[in-house]
Amino acid sequence: MTNGAPGGGPRLLVVEGPIGVGKTTLAARLAESLQLPAVLEQSGENPFLEDFYAKPGGGVALATQLHFLVRRIALRAELRKNPASGRSGAVLDFLLEKDRLFAELNLDAREFKLYQHIAEVLVPPPLRPDLVIYLQAPTDTLAKRVTRRGHAFERGLRLDYLERVNANYVEFFHHYAEAPLLIVNTSEFHLHEREEDFQLLLEHARRGGIRRRYLNAGSA
Repeated sequence: MTNGAPGGGPRLLVVEGPIGVGKTTLAARLAESLQLPAVLEQSGENPFLEDFYAKPGGGVALATQLHFLVRRIALRAELRKNPASGRSGAVLDFLLEKDRLFAELNLDAREFKLYQHIAEVLVPPPLRPDLVIYLQAPTDTLAKRVTRRGHAFERGLRLDYLERVNANYVEFFHHYAEAPLLIVNTSEFHLHEREEDFQLLLEHARRGGIRRRYLNAGSA
């Protein structure tokens, strides 16, 4: 990894994973531990999301997707313009390239064609993170976590939709090779409840030189 963060570790780090896996909470904590800015997309600020979750085919899929796309592009632009972030790096809770994952899942053929045209014009060249952390969990675990956190805009989120999202993430990261990848099974690895689990992940996040690694409960 190049130009490490203060105290060692990646300069530009991305935490990714399906709905409810805990990526935003982890990204914020990693940013604090690595003394880096946190760049968080705040999904709850999407004004179309609650209606979309209540009825995925109800006519707001394209608006929901484009709002996310524009927001993520804006956050990326701010990262590039911020001199402090440019020097020290940042921790993000989204990978812009995965936006297409949701577009393919949620849009019909005509909407997806329009989305592609807009994305071709607006999406900047991809960043190459020093490390991407992909958080995994079974769909029933994700559903329990979504229920537990109690966000109002997620009340209509259906299990079958969550299952499709989870499957698409598995497929996406099976082929992902644009940056070093740390795949973390969060089923028995409690990053937010057990300090030793978080510290183990932090240790792995600071390591470099391996294209793809797996971290499970009991890993060293």
